[in-house]
Amino acid sequence: MRLILICALLLIAAPLHAAERLNVVASFSILGDFVRNVGGDRINLTTLVGADGDVHVYTPAPADAKRVADAKLVIVNGLGLEGWLPRLVQSSGSKATVVVASAGIVPLKLGAAADPHAWQSVPNARIYVTDIANALAAAVPGEADFFRTQAKAYLERLETLDRKIRDAVAKIPPERRKVISTHDAFGYFSAEYGIRFIAPLGVSTETEPSARDIATIISQIKAQKIPAVFLENISDDRLIRRIAAESGAKVGGTLISDGLTGEKGSAPTYIDMVRHNIKALTSALDH
Repeated sequence: MRLILICALLLIAAPLHAAERLNVVASFSILGDFVRNVGGDRINLTTLVGADGDVHVYTPAPADAKRVADAKLVIVNGLGLEGWLPRLVQSSGSKATVVVASAGIVPLKLGAAADPHAWQSVPNARIYVTDIANALAAAVPGEADFFRTQAKAYLERLETLDRKIRDAVAKIPPERRKVISTHDAFGYFSAEYGIRFIAPLGVSTETEPSARDIATIISQIKAQKIPAVFLENISDDRLIRRIAAESGAKVGGTLISDGLTGEKGSAPTYIDMVRHNIKALTSALDH
């Protein structure tokens, strides 16, 4: 009898077989990392826009429709980031629940549009993770405790990360807390942590700056003594290198904005990404 009871307990505690796990699709790599940290081995996760991919200009492949069709949950950023995704979900015939992971975040505005890059603020990342945990728990109530335990541990790591960013920025002289980046991906970081970002491209990498825009930024760099310009891992670096050459500002390195790197890169996870960015910023600005 005791042996039967032990076996029953082991079966209850055992992780789900792959065929029984919840099929989840995340729209891009940063969301995929959040989902992986919460879902662990209780889900089958597919990420559509992978490492170093640009979610702004992604073109879905035919295989993506099959992935979405097989999913029970499709987790998206929202705020206008994935303009291609509604058509993909519709064409796939998917019955999946679409979860907007940025729900509850008050968006910044860039003109009439919302700035979609809300994950660049770590307090916002905590909202993403909570929304994802709630969605997974609702989809598989029997695993709700597991998902919430996973989320709690990850949220604690994010809280520690947030404190480290604030400590690092506090060491940068206030007059040096300004940089140029390729596109306007760091508005939430700027609002949260007090480093000002100026971008020749708009909120999306699809836009092209005019010659007048570039000349204005070069004049701004000189007038405001902006110390550094930064490349981005998802963008062509020629524009920023030209601005650096013509303005005299130094290239401070590469920031990770809209997509994580591969496993061998500098930012295969969200926490790695934020650590990489704050290290690059402080190295360029803190002297």
